[in-house]
Amino acid sequence: MIRLATIGTSTITEKFADAVAQTPGIRIDVVFSRDAARGRAFADRLGIDGVSTDLDALLASGEVDAVYVGSPNGAHAAQADAAIAAGVHVFLEKPATPTADEFARLVEAAQARGVVVFEGMRNAYDPGMTRLRALLPQVGTVRLVSFGQSQRSARYDLVLAGETPNIFDPALAGGALFDLGVYPLSAAIELFGAPRAVVGATATIATGADGAGAAVLSYDGSVVQIAFSKIGASRRPNEIQGELGTIEIDEITAPRRITLDLFSGVHEEIEIDGPDNNMRFEVARFAQLVRGDDDASADQRRSLDVLRAVEAIRAGAEQLPAPRPQ
Repeated sequence: MIRLATIGTSTITEKFADAVAQTPGIRIDVVFSRDAARGRAFADRLGIDGVSTDLDALLASGEVDAVYVGSPNGAHAAQADAAIAAGVHVFLEKPATPTADEFARLVEAAQARGVVVFEGMRNAYDPGMTRLRALLPQVGTVRLVSFGQSQRSARYDLVLAGETPNIFDPALAGGALFDLGVYPLSAAIELFGAPRAVVGATATIATGADGAGAAVLSYDGSVVQIAFSKIGASRRPNEIQGELGTIEIDEITAPRRITLDLFSGVHEEIEIDGPDNNMRFEVARFAQLVRGDDDASADQRRSLDVLRAVEAIRAGAEQLPAPRPQ
């Protein structure tokens, strides 16, 4: 049995806990929170006995085999460092770290210590992505792809009221690119590999974080467009255009309806069964890696490729000229 501790008491940590409860061979034994009352309330809600307010003591206790890091993005690297040094496996909520160099360093440290460091990117392990990959040959050479993830955050109302919630705090690596943009990026890299070049731009909001953005990923002979937003919403489907036809996907984070249209006249609508909480697939993959049943190098390589694309988008946004006065 893999004994887990969680860091963070957010909604995503609660969703992770639900996924763990559905996965054999792994359980949460301890909730870590700097706020004892908040940690206790969170643990009680999940039916977990253990609560800790001292991360170093928890990691050194020998009572946990792995830790889930669901804290603000900017805290991931330091907390993962501490866990790896203690010989504890690490499951990082996406994005793994704010920079590719930080994650590469964690991978190197984990390998030296004999533990796993893993990023939970839920669409990468979803059965819908497996089905989508299997359909690609039917549309022939892929030329143009459009992927997106836009979902208005309720916390944007706090920004409009003059506040800076964590998710929109650039000091904590908040913003739409890290929170949502990584999903279409991950899907593109999972299906087509690392791009040859990436250019992008973002829309900066009052907190200094990006609220929305877009990017173009260049491959030899094909182009992938991605769009993302936490301050608006989109009803546009995701699409893969090939020389023999088109694939339309309902939701890039959890594909459940895929439509195949070929120029030969073939039309197929595919429904994919999947749980409401598709984090269970990434939890199962993490458990497999911790048990030593497979190697994490391919997972880690994809995470690095996504983070490099993120950095290219951020660099492109920073190089844009200042807006003209209105």
